[in-house]
Amino acid sequence: MRHTGRVAVRNDDPLLALYLERRPNLVRFLAARAGSLAAAEDLAQELYLKLVARDPAEEIANPTALLYRMALNLMLDRARSETRSASRDTAWRQAVRTEMGGVDIADEPPADEAAAAAQRLRQLIAAVGELPPQAARAFRLHKLDGLTHAETARAMGLSVKAVEKHVSAAVKALTKRLST
Repeated sequence: MRHTGRVAVRNDDPLLALYLERRPNLVRFLAARAGSLAAAEDLAQELYLKLVARDPAEEIANPTALLYRMALNLMLDRARSETRSASRDTAWRQAVRTEMGGVDIADEPPADEAAAAAQRLRQLIAAVGELPPQAARAFRLHKLDGLTHAETARAMGLSVKAVEKHVSAAVKALTKRLST
């Protein structure tokens, strides 16, 4: 293992070394397509995590092409997730709104119900924060971001079975924690 600044690089993974060499170019490439430097930085970090999790012994014919393809796939996965989330939000708003005379009427719960719901949400957020990191990430991606088990597995660099186990464990832990 060699150290480059603050980052330890495995000598046996040429793709990871190429990523570190080309990271600034990758960020610019992603920022130009995503329209946001912050989103590009997030995607570059996700790419790094995928690269660290892969088998370094795997032969790669064109490492540069693979690196950029992986970056684009991550960006497309994120765009699909955001589209699904927006679609889900729109459908929910349409399902719960009330219209009278062509005007949307706020259909809000009574204040005590809203306060109780806010308290349950705070408890859920705290409980998710107490989950093991992999279980928490799998739960967020699948249950909150709406990714399928397969998409969550790709995003986390895990098998579908492992994601199913993490999500199941998270749901059990959260159910137990929130029922007390």
